[in-house]
Amino acid sequence: MAGSRIQAAERPVGEIFSDAYRFSIPRYQRPYAWTKDQAGEMLDDLLAAAQCEHKLENSDPYFLGSVVLVKEEGDADAEVVDGQQRLTTLIMLMSVIRQFLPEAFAASLDKRIYQQGDPIRGTLDQPRLTLRDKDQPFFEKHILDSDSIAQLNEVATAGLTDSQRNLVTNARLFHQRLAQLPGEECRRLVAFIDQYTYLVMVATQDFDSAYRIFTVLNERGLDLTHSDILKSEIIGAVPAGAQDAYTGIWETEEEDLGRQDFADLFAHIRMVYAKTKARETILKEFRAAVLSKVSDPRDFINHVLVPYSNAFEAVSRASYQADQGAEDVNELLRSLNLLDNTDWIPAAISFLSRHSGDPGAIQSFIRDLDRLASSMHIRRLDVTQRIDRYGRVLGAIERGEDLTRTASPLQLDDLEKTRTLELLGGEIYTVLRLRLYVMLRLDSTLSSGGANYDHPIITVEHVLPQTPKPNSWWLSNFTDDERAYWVHRLANLVLLTRKKNSEASNKDFHEKKQGYFTGRSGTSPFPLTTQVLQQPTWTPDVLRQRQEDLLAHLKQLWRL
Repeated sequence: MAGSRIQAAERPVGEIFSDAYRFSIPRYQRPYAWTKDQAGEMLDDLLAAAQCEHKLENSDPYFLGSVVLVKEEGDADAEVVDGQQRLTTLIMLMSVIRQFLPEAFAASLDKRIYQQGDPIRGTLDQPRLTLRDKDQPFFEKHILDSDSIAQLNEVATAGLTDSQRNLVTNARLFHQRLAQLPGEECRRLVAFIDQYTYLVMVATQDFDSAYRIFTVLNERGLDLTHSDILKSEIIGAVPAGAQDAYTGIWETEEEDLGRQDFADLFAHIRMVYAKTKARETILKEFRAAVLSKVSDPRDFINHVLVPYSNAFEAVSRASYQADQGAEDVNELLRSLNLLDNTDWIPAAISFLSRHSGDPGAIQSFIRDLDRLASSMHIRRLDVTQRIDRYGRVLGAIERGEDLTRTASPLQLDDLEKTRTLELLGGEIYTVLRLRLYVMLRLDSTLSSGGANYDHPIITVEHVLPQTPKPNSWWLSNFTDDERAYWVHRLANLVLLTRKKNSEASNKDFHEKKQGYFTGRSGTSPFPLTTQVLQQPTWTPDVLRQRQEDLLAHLKQLWRL
């Protein structure tokens, strides 16, 4: 934000955990995620820095990194944009180490962990650091409380969230490590942390500025997704009495999809509403395209987030359920997920969420969507062209148009059908991003559901080799022109479950059939390859007939 002041200062830990700061972790932040590896490394580094031979006052300061905050100048309230893991782990370490210190030292640490209320200033007794709502009660009860932290080994981890389990595990690690240190080393460590361990505190008054600062400071970028930030904004706008319930709904959907897929969902929802290619940040466009139209946060969660999340789960995992036609739909969804782009997903989730009670309509739509997506892939349309077409499909869905009519943007016109078929009949092998997709789709049509595509390696290989050896069988059965014409076309290609063997790929046809095209069982899991194994010879006439047959299958599959 223009004119937003940035404050940056190097502060020792003792000044950070003071009345100058009252840290809170906003809802959009990920949960506490440090494991024993990161927590143990921090403790090792601090112990190494503190255990120098000279006096503590002569110690070299130890720099622990930076913390980025949204904080008004002169106000203690500080929203942590980056630094949650370090701040939480430092507070935890200080809480644990109290058990190994004299009473005066421990009492002094209490002041770093808890703010003591002041009736004159109107401040309350409260923790210096407040975690996300879901974790804060656990954090206070089991980590910050001086009596409970001593009983941490009795806390059962079954049923805890990942963040709570990390808190318990790291606190137990600190307890185990510190219990082995002499009392003097514990006192020296806590004094070193308080006075000679520094963090750079970077503060600005608004989130956008803080976000930009962090991306400059850290090459990895902000470890937040746009869904985290939108969660804070949307849940924060829910009436206070309903926030816990809607937070639970939100987090259930996130857990069902997984963190990355859940973040991707918001880009797909933006496309459903905007129907155009994104030109600015997902946050800005989501607010403008979606939240401006669904202003009530409860309506957004109930009528947008939940149905689209459920539809996205069915679409991305091919897990659609219905009394009839579900397996046909899921087979098409598995095929769509083979594509090298996900531009088709917004149309799929929009239709599924609107027609969840009509399996027949869904089956028809997904079949047509598969044809459109495959044709655009085969015709190598760029992302702008694809997004424009899907935007028109989304508009037709929203208007409730008949998507089966010839003029619908979901359908292919005659020129698109002709061009798709022409490219399928061409040198498919030369298009890297296309050949495996087409071969898998073709093989699937021949398998009647019996083929297995779970192999770790599936490659597209030539029957007639690209570079036959001099005086080979291939040179006596094909002219140079015939080899040049057929070598990269569908008819001459097979699927294998192994990496290419350059020497074997040049053997004559009969030798290839005996081992190169088959597995240890002497058979192939792919109908396309089995067809080749059944051929007694390999000639231009065989290729012509095979090309005609294979194109007929694809023509029928995509109604070309």
